Amino acid sequence: MDIKRLNSTDAGFWSELDQLLDWEGVSDEAVNTTVKNILRDVRTRGDAALVEYTNQFDRMSATGMAELTLDMDRLEAALDNIPAETREALETAAQRLRTYHAHQKMESWSYTEADGTLLGQQVTPLDRVGLYVPGGKATYPSSVLMNAIPAHVAGVEEIIMVVPTPDGEVNEMVLAAARIAGVSRVFTLGGAQAVAALAYGTETVPPVDKIVGPGNIYVATAKSMVFGRVGIDMIAGPSEILVVCDGKTDPDWIAMDLFSQAEHDEDAQAILVSPDAAFLDQVKASIDRLVQEMERQTIIETSLSDRGALIEVKDMDEAIAVANHIAPEHLELSIDNPEATAKQIRHAGAIFMGRYTAEAIGDYCAGPNHVLPTSRTARFSSPLGVYDFQKRSSLIMCSADGASTLGKTASVLARGESLTAHARSAEYRIKD
Repeated sequence: MDIKRLNSTDAGFWSELDQLLDWEGVSDEAVNTTVKNILRDVRTRGDAALVEYTNQFDRMSATGMAELTLDMDRLEAALDNIPAETREALETAAQRLRTYHAHQKMESWSYTEADGTLLGQQVTPLDRVGLYVPGGKATYPSSVLMNAIPAHVAGVEEIIMVVPTPDGEVNEMVLAAARIAGVSRVFTLGGAQAVAALAYGTETVPPVDKIVGPGNIYVATAKSMVFGRVGIDMIAGPSEILVVCDGKTDPDWIAMDLFSQAEHDEDAQAILVSPDAAFLDQVKASIDRLVQEMERQTIIETSLSDRGALIEVKDMDEAIAVANHIAPEHLELSIDNPEATAKQIRHAGAIFMGRYTAEAIGDYCAGPNHVLPTSRTARFSSPLGVYDFQKRSSLIMCSADGASTLGKTASVLARGESLTAHARSAEYRIKD
């Protein structure tokens, strides 16, 4: 298998690295036009449009929204009917997620100044959120847990899940995960039409305050277009993993860690950085041998050939510099003393420390969220968490003395901006 081999000492290394990292999942004009039309149609015709698009795109024959609505009894039945081992795994993962995310919950606070003026911050949960769960070729019960549980921990009262069921095929694990995670209502809808329903509401689907969850290019485009009407989590790109290794980890382990993200899809990116050239050769040999055993061999080979790389650096300090430049979604530090090195990492969605910490553990059950910033956006954004489902309101209450003191300052600043009403509003409360 061909996989790029880069060396930090080569001329043009950084520009070649940037070219490798470049990924732009921009919708073309045809996708934009299609999504705009679907959003407009659902906003105008509501349930009727939802049923028509579902029948068209998911090869269904529904006559009304009742057939596209699942009640809680259906979720309970799914939970009861999945294998006991699967249920235990879902419940274990869910409990670990709840424990971790409980630490993120923000609380209201305030303080009172000497003159009696109170200032503070009031934290409240969103009222209702929408969770988009992909269907079709791949189903992700883990995504249900990762998106719904922090919302539930935040105190969101209603979590609406939409999940497409092409040809009427329902994934029982997804429904069981929804029951465990505290989802309130489920509609078997997908695509841009589902996003439209969540954003604008229909006769049956209530409008939400925020939409979270991954989807295809039509879903991502729809989320970007309704942003402002509702909040969204992020526009995620392909999955990524960067492994920094000193050459002391079993090369088979590293090869499989790279596969764990490459198998997502052909656009996924898996990169290994090491100062040990011989180790890079060993990992390449492991890749060539182990890929023959993979169910998704073709996808992995395409991903690694098109967007993967084995990068040789001068030393571990340069490896860290490369990691911070890449700002990966997932960063494995497969090295000695990873905790100390992690403190040097400024940009990463999630940091997996030590030789025994496979990124796949984070995908399912470690506790932290697997919804992470991609495409170098870890430079300025963070994993999905409870804070994404909470709002902050500023609290201001002036005492009579505080209003007089602050009013004088506000008056000067307001008149400096030629906003006379602002100034006089403050001045009315100034004591003589």
